[in-house]
Amino acid sequence: MSEITFEKMTADDADAFIELEKKIIHLKVYSGMTDTDEVRKEIETNECYLIKKDGKIVGSMEYQMKGPDEAYFGGLVVDPDYQGQGIARKAAEFRLEKAKGAKRVWLVTHPHNSKVIRLYLSLGFVVESWKDDYYGDGEPRLVLAREHL
Repeated sequence: MSEITFEKMTADDADAFIELEKKIIHLKVYSGMTDTDEVRKEIETNECYLIKKDGKIVGSMEYQMKGPDEAYFGGLVVDPDYQGQGIARKAAEFRLEKAKGAKRVWLVTHPHNSKVIRLYLSLGFVVESWKDDYYGDGEPRLVLAREHL
């Protein structure tokens, strides 16, 4: 059976992060990062992880504790060649375990990102609100949240 592991990123992983982002940034449902300085800042200010399958980088994810009781789940990317294998679910469960004890966990996703919406609804999240032009890209986003982990 394949092994899925999570490795905490450092600034040295910026290029690997950008290569993953480039594979999906063209999708309307994802607002990614490809600027090296922006990525390095993201890695320094968030808990960022590379997702590996049998030692090969197949994705990335991040989260941030906004305070002692609140966690924000940032991007979760799985290489399109590895989607549909349960990797995103394992990554989401990993993040939930890391945020254990938080009274509120939330994330933002595009309303057409049905895979992500279904995943998080199955993990107890609810659609909390709709935000127009959330990232300044002209696209709306949904805020999904889960209370009391």
